[in-house]
Amino acid sequence: MRTLVALADQTAVTLDQTRLPFDRVDLVLRHCADCAQAIASMQVRGAPLIGAVAAFGLAFAMREAPDDAALDAAHARLLATRPTAVNLRWALDRVRARVAVVSPAQRWAIAWREACDIADEDVAINRAIGEHGAMHLRRLMAQRETAGRPLDARTPLQLLTHCNAGRLAAVAHGTALAPIYALHRAGVPLHVWVDETRPRNQGASLTMWELADAGVPCTVVADNAGGLLMRQGRVDGVIVGCDRVARNGDVANKVGTLLKALAARDAGVPFWVACPSPTIDPACPDGEAVEIETRSARELTHITGRAADGRLCEVQLVPDGVAGFNPAFDITPARLVDGLLTEHGLVAASEAGIAAVLTASAASATSRTSP
Repeated sequence: MRTLVALADQTAVTLDQTRLPFDRVDLVLRHCADCAQAIASMQVRGAPLIGAVAAFGLAFAMREAPDDAALDAAHARLLATRPTAVNLRWALDRVRARVAVVSPAQRWAIAWREACDIADEDVAINRAIGEHGAMHLRRLMAQRETAGRPLDARTPLQLLTHCNAGRLAAVAHGTALAPIYALHRAGVPLHVWVDETRPRNQGASLTMWELADAGVPCTVVADNAGGLLMRQGRVDGVIVGCDRVARNGDVANKVGTLLKALAARDAGVPFWVACPSPTIDPACPDGEAVEIETRSARELTHITGRAADGRLCEVQLVPDGVAGFNPAFDITPARLVDGLLTEHGLVAASEAGIAAVLTASAASATSRTSP
């Protein structure tokens, strides 16, 4: 099932994620402004999905005005919507490079086709991550068997994830959840601990919604409960997604990821990052060079939920006038990452591992474009 679908009338449709988990509302994208607003307001979120929506936004801009000035203005507008996820810039640069060398009359059709290709490639990338990740998790299952802790319905494979890196964060399959879905389809007994992921609750609202929708056993936990679960031996592995991976293997992901990595290292629990190649930023030397998005303090001071009468309402959590600081991401150093799960397999979070993925991705791109 795709989260983002290109329609025959040359519009795109996705889910308004700000309405989940209580209301399933389609969001139709027809204009560049629609895409920019959807990304900035987090109606769509997740690095791969942001990139694909931005690509469609630039295509729509070429339908509205295909001249160079409009191209540059739309590129700048979309790029400014979210600063941390590198897929946004990657997709925009790819579409711009494709249309900059053709006549204005050709730009809309070519940009639309390129946006569709980016979406299709995301599906293939995440499917491959799921296959490679499932194979690696089966090795973890074998280790449990060797240790005398075989899997069954009472003692399933226990995984923990943070934020939402499932199909809602991508065009399909997801990144961190893709291996989980693959194992679930294969009948492997497993259970997922889902961090609530304050302040926007992407885990509680989105990951729980899609795992439950797929029939995957799962339990939401407070963000600070992960360390206790790992210490108690109730987590076999941690899998998270990423919004940007630096050239040295440092990982930018939803704030709170670093704490999970630290707890996992102390407890001897493997910590993996699902990393599509477009999320790698070879121009970024390390995590210190990543711009961390700071969002409105209102996301901390207020929360939206469903009241007893079924109405959605916002409530205030803190006294009037309280200051708040709301960084949306943190940096997990490469030394805490046990491996990057990519569409080309599991690689080390290192310059050598990153270089291997980029080389493989370049070869794949060449094969796709060769006659």
